Amino acid sequence: MRFAFTEEQEALRDAARGFLADHSSAAQVRAAMQTEAGYDPAVWQRIGAELGWTAILIPEAYGGLGLGYVELVALMEEMGAALLCAPFFSTVCLATNALLLGGDEAQKQRYLPGVAAGATTATVACTEQNGRWDASGIELCAEPRGASFLLNGTKTFVLDGHTAELLIVAARRRGTRGEEGICVFALPADTPGIERRLLSTMDQTRKQAMITFRDVAVPADALLGREGAGWPLLSGVFDLAAVGLAAEQLGGAQRCLDLSVDYAKQRVQFGRPIGSFQAIKHKCADMLLRVESARSAGYYAGWAASVQEPELPALASLAKAYCSDAYFHCAAEAIQIHGGVGFSWEYDVHLYFKRAKSSETLLGDATYHRELVAQRIGL
Repeated sequence: MRFAFTEEQEALRDAARGFLADHSSAAQVRAAMQTEAGYDPAVWQRIGAELGWTAILIPEAYGGLGLGYVELVALMEEMGAALLCAPFFSTVCLATNALLLGGDEAQKQRYLPGVAAGATTATVACTEQNGRWDASGIELCAEPRGASFLLNGTKTFVLDGHTAELLIVAARRRGTRGEEGICVFALPADTPGIERRLLSTMDQTRKQAMITFRDVAVPADALLGREGAGWPLLSGVFDLAAVGLAAEQLGGAQRCLDLSVDYAKQRVQFGRPIGSFQAIKHKCADMLLRVESARSAGYYAGWAASVQEPELPALASLAKAYCSDAYFHCAAEAIQIHGGVGFSWEYDVHLYFKRAKSSETLLGDATYHRELVAQRIGL
């Protein structure tokens, strides 16, 4: 394999960088994150209908571009650097992968064209009050009722769950434990019995919601995959999503380094730019080492996802663990280099610090993924 992008992929990166510079500036990010939706609908419409980013993973047969994970990694890196406020990760990295991996032909024909066109936003509702990302954390109950199912329970920390039009919901058959009895359903968010509430979170650039299910009747044709065998599907979705998230974290870590270097060149103390002080040089050098190591891990995992490498599960967890640590470290060091103003509202580094922290726990923190790596390589 090559740790390099093709000319077409570089062109995609350059186009994304230019678009995000115009539509995801610091001022636009701050404006979007203060809205209830958490994003600008006009920008989202252009992302889907004009640029086709929402179609990147979807085959041409369903209105998509039929590209792969290397292209997605290139986009996610630029989105992370720009702190894009949009339901892209929830729709493309989570829900789209769930439909591609678990949907039958009728379900793909029903949902994927709308997602590809940017007309349908979607998300995966898996986590609950326990905050766990493994199978044991799924407690929402799915009871068979004739040819349908009845859902009861609550999902929380659901990305863009208050605005998503399609929900991919993980539930459990009563009386089952662990990886057994897991069912995954695709259902419209306006299904009777569903209540959604926006949560107040530290990271305002990525909205989360609580979704309550009260006797929600779900038809049998909403089931993704086989009844009771939903965990392998979810595990595969989370592995692919982890690769996308690692790329986003890489982009954020790189921007933290860039902001720190720029500030160190401009800030003068004791008659000298603070970048000339050895302590600041050491911090920046350490940040650079972590960013470049994260780049190698993220790009390698992206390649593995694009070719369906058998080692992908281990590589996805490795990339997520390392990029989580690298992003949070770089964001914290950026705060330190900026000094007291680093966490003031006028500067942007605190926004990256908050995104780094929320991304660290999303899909499981670094400790959780290091344990997964050990399990997946047989240690």
